[in-house]
Amino acid sequence: MNEGWSTRWKALLIWVCGYLSIIAYAVVGGYVIVKSDNEELKKTAKTAFIVTLIFTLISMFFALYTNIGGMSSGFYSSGAYEAYDILNKLTNVAKIIVYVVFGAIAFFKGSKDIERPAFEQKNEEDQKDEDLKI
Repeated sequence: MNEGWSTRWKALLIWVCGYLSIIAYAVVGGYVIVKSDNEELKKTAKTAFIVTLIFTLISMFFALYTNIGGMSSGFYSSGAYEAYDILNKLTNVAKIIVYVVFGAIAFFKGSKDIERPAFEQKNEEDQKDEDLKI
């Protein structure tokens, strides 16, 4: 039984990889952008890239903020750390919500058709050509 993944499951996988790790997204999303013939998946991968990039930049800012603040005395008992803590928690909640919403949209918007590997499609085309010649 040689079944492929439907477009909707592939789109969901792209969003899950984007949420889990920038490296996982780079592998999966990069492969889709470079190798896929499906324009819907390419659009999903590009959107996931932008969202992943935004949350990565926010995380970088928070890491820089807390590391610079950590070099000062009394940072962890100050209002600046409390602000960092609250904003970091809000960002984490927003990240979960954004990825769930975009993943659900991509999943339910995607087609249910199962894409077969290119070599199977090529063999069917060759078979049709042979049938026409006969």
